[in-house]
Amino acid sequence: MREVDIKKYIKVEKIPGGQLEDSMVLKGVMFNKDVVAPGKMRRKIVNPRIILLDCPVEYKKGENQTNAELMSEEDWKVLLDMEEEYIKNLCVQILKFKPDLVITEKGLSDMAMHYLSKAGVSAIRRLRKTDNNRIAKACGAVIVNRPEELQESDVGTRAGLFEVKKIGDEFFSFIIECKDPKACTVLLRGASKDILNEVERNLQDAMSVARNILKNPKLLPGGGASELTVSATLKQKSSSVEGVEKWPYEAAALAFEAIPRTLLQNCGLNVIRTMTQLQGKHANGENPWVGVDGRTGDIVDMKERKIWDSYSVKAQTFKTAIESACMLLRIDDIVSGIKKKQAPGSGAPKQPQIETGEDADTEQMIPE
Repeated sequence: MREVDIKKYIKVEKIPGGQLEDSMVLKGVMFNKDVVAPGKMRRKIVNPRIILLDCPVEYKKGENQTNAELMSEEDWKVLLDMEEEYIKNLCVQILKFKPDLVITEKGLSDMAMHYLSKAGVSAIRRLRKTDNNRIAKACGAVIVNRPEELQESDVGTRAGLFEVKKIGDEFFSFIIECKDPKACTVLLRGASKDILNEVERNLQDAMSVARNILKNPKLLPGGGASELTVSATLKQKSSSVEGVEKWPYEAAALAFEAIPRTLLQNCGLNVIRTMTQLQGKHANGENPWVGVDGRTGDIVDMKERKIWDSYSVKAQTFKTAIESACMLLRIDDIVSGIKKKQAPGSGAPKQPQIETGEDADTEQMIPE
């Protein structure tokens, strides 16, 4: 079973402004950060070597509070030199691998910034962990916890371009043109936040459908064709069953017709006439692919119009519907063989009414 995680590795970045047509899927990732020193560091690098860190590139404060008593000015200089030496060592270990871009999830001190910019390396600090994971997937880097443990294999080299662009009032960093990226960002543009949210919801649905198809690559005809076929089969089966046991088959067959019936109502067609036509086509087994085209309301072959449903969703819907019906029937008092004792003077008990064909569609299917 392949794992398809659309939440972790596909980031949807919504930026108000521009047109809906400007939206795109990046062959890489983007995030809302600028380089640490915009004047001194490059904002565009072709084929960058990327190092990802999960540690601060700054002087570590001691865990316990310590007081240092300095007797002379030289001692103070020694302390500062030690701090500088520590940061210099960190930067040397990083620069050994000749990176073009260093990204860390934690802080990055001014001193480290100075050493990195002197070596012509761009740096980005305080990046979200989720973004860092996505960059690692996109450019093939490995997130390193200690600079001294860096190896050549940890450097990401699959990205084609690093660029910082200004969109609206904010700067965004793009790591794009990646070779075979395992994560990506979908950039959505639109006139207002409401439009963006609406587009994002639709996109989420579309990605879920794609994921279901990848996990279980089976399709069924849409437009109510599958339901009508199941309904027709159940009706045939019910005619071969004797006694009371035939009723559940008929009830299920009737229930499956709800989907095509709803589609017809939404199209504004004559529901009864069209349903009869559809049932006729399915009952004689003429063409099990026949269903309703939701846009035009025509009765057509679903294969020709390419209207499909995902098998995994359909199967789950059928299971859930039947399980829910069973659960309702199991609840006391809805199906109970014992008459309730009447309070004195309340008259004869009401007879449960059985629906006729016409009102079988009404909301109240279960007798009071």
